[in-house]
Amino acid sequence: MSREVRALAGAAGAALAVSAAAVCGAARPASAAPRIAQEAPRSAAEAPRVAPGALRVPPEAPRISPERLPYGATGWAESGWGGVRGVTIGPIENLRHPGRGYGTAASGRAMDEAVAMGATWVSLTPFGRVWDGKGTGVDLVFEAPFEENRRNVLAAIAQAHARGLKVLLVPHLWVESGEWRAMIDPGDDAGWARWAESYRRFLLTWAEVAREGGAEMLSVGVELRSWVTTARAASFLPIIEAVRRAYPGLLTYSANWDDVEHTLIFDALDLIGINAFYPLAEREGASFEELLRGGRKVAAGVDAVARAWGKPVLLTEIGYTTRRDPAVRPWEWPDRMKDVVVDQRSQAEAYAAVMAPFLDARTCAGFFVWRLYADPDDVSQEAEWGFSPRGKLAELVLRDAFSTRWAADGPWLPGEALGRHRARTPGVFGWELDPDEP
Repeated sequence: MSREVRALAGAAGAALAVSAAAVCGAARPASAAPRIAQEAPRSAAEAPRVAPGALRVPPEAPRISPERLPYGATGWAESGWGGVRGVTIGPIENLRHPGRGYGTAASGRAMDEAVAMGATWVSLTPFGRVWDGKGTGVDLVFEAPFEENRRNVLAAIAQAHARGLKVLLVPHLWVESGEWRAMIDPGDDAGWARWAESYRRFLLTWAEVAREGGAEMLSVGVELRSWVTTARAASFLPIIEAVRRAYPGLLTYSANWDDVEHTLIFDALDLIGINAFYPLAEREGASFEELLRGGRKVAAGVDAVARAWGKPVLLTEIGYTTRRDPAVRPWEWPDRMKDVVVDQRSQAEAYAAVMAPFLDARTCAGFFVWRLYADPDDVSQEAEWGFSPRGKLAELVLRDAFSTRWAADGPWLPGEALGRHRARTPGVFGWELDPDEP
């Protein structure tokens, strides 16, 4: 590990332990638990707003395109584009929430907070509606008319670019019946053919939006296990070819963490995408060192996948809920939980344990944190024990991770160490390296 990553990983337990008594000490009754703003030293919401005229836009970088991505598992690290320090910004598209979704002033504030965290990318997640697991087709209308959502997504892409952020567009599927999209099964060959044509129209529609807005990367699907890990995967390849003709940027696919090794379409894509809700421990009450060992094991497995395909990996989603032992079953959805013990320290330790090994992995392009909301002040979107790291101890870990040097950033240049941001310990924001400082 690099010195910076050892600081992130090795000091996480000690740094977070200082806050443990204040966050989740057994002596305090649950009814007396302080608000988030009191638990975290300083949240992004409390940080100074970035004035429109003062937005930090980096110098023009080489255009990100498939033709410019060096071949091989370490291609991203060799590209010079820098590690993907990403945050997913989730939509609020419901017509009952006017003025709070993509492209609004609220969404601009969310992106300002992402910039303040140190993010360099955002992921935007428009949805299409599927009525049930039979896969009869994809409806472009989701919570609001499609044309309205389309305009709003384009506006959100423009907001991100105005702040110097690059964009991954991830068209998602919402299954109205509550079934998992990974289990969609249209039945016979005719049903699969109808499903493939419907999905093709859905994906090409959003590929055109990605092209029009200049989004740098597009995910061609999310957790479509029943399709892309089976013999049916052959029918997905013509869809990717059609997207290539419509959209000039980088392509990935967001595989679920437990089926990425069985996904059959990565040879047609530029990066291996993983929704990386990996468990880091098998038992409750695991120590930080146990979590870190789990994180190293996860990173080693992901590195093996990257080298097997000869392509870099991008963690298209990564996150942990704000509860006790979130790293044991991190995929569990917060809305379905009951009698939850809110535990910021456990969330922060899980983040530190999973991120530290990846920051030294040259085969990992980076990751997208799941997630912030398009209106950062709307707390109705998620329970207090949900995934969002905003205003919590986990946000401090993320800020330090985003400010340090990654293997994906490429080789050091002579004299580059002077003036670079680095992180000493979780819980302390990045600092300017001073040659006179010990």
